[in-house]
Amino acid sequence: MGEFALDPRITASSHAVASLALSELRLQDDGRFPWAVLVPRVAGAVELADLPWADQIVLLEEIAVAGRWVRAVGAVWGLAVDKLNIANLGNVTPQLHWHVVGRRAADPCWPGPVWGQGTAQALSEGQIAAARAAFAGLRP
Repeated sequence: MGEFALDPRITASSHAVASLALSELRLQDDGRFPWAVLVPRVAGAVELADLPWADQIVLLEEIAVAGRWVRAVGAVWGLAVDKLNIANLGNVTPQLHWHVVGRRAADPCWPGPVWGQGTAQALSEGQIAAARAAFAGLRP
C-alpha cells in the first residue's frame, strides 16, 4: 500500500489544523463557509470500507468533533451554522476524505450543494488563526 501522503489537491485547497487520532483535520480555503476536511492517515484508502472496522468508528467520532469545530469556527467568523453537511465524495480527489461544511440559510449556495458553485473566497490569515484557536478551545 505504501506510505500515507496527503493528495496535493487537498494540500493546495486547505490549511492544516490538527492531527487527530486517525485523521488530519484541515480547514478548506473558502471563507464563504466554515468547512473542515478530514483525511484518515491510511495509505491507499479510497472508500470507508477500506478502513478496518475500529478505524471506521474512530472516523465517525472525528467527524462529530469536526462538526463541533465547524460550529465554533462559524461562531468566531460571524457565520452561525444552521446545518452541518457531511459528505464523502472523492470524484475529483479519490483519497479518502470527508467534508464537514457549516451551512446557513443566508449562505450563497443555500439550499443547494457547495461543490462547483460560485468562486471560493481565499481565507485571510486572521480567519485561519481564529479557526485554529477555535479548535484549541474545543480540546478537553
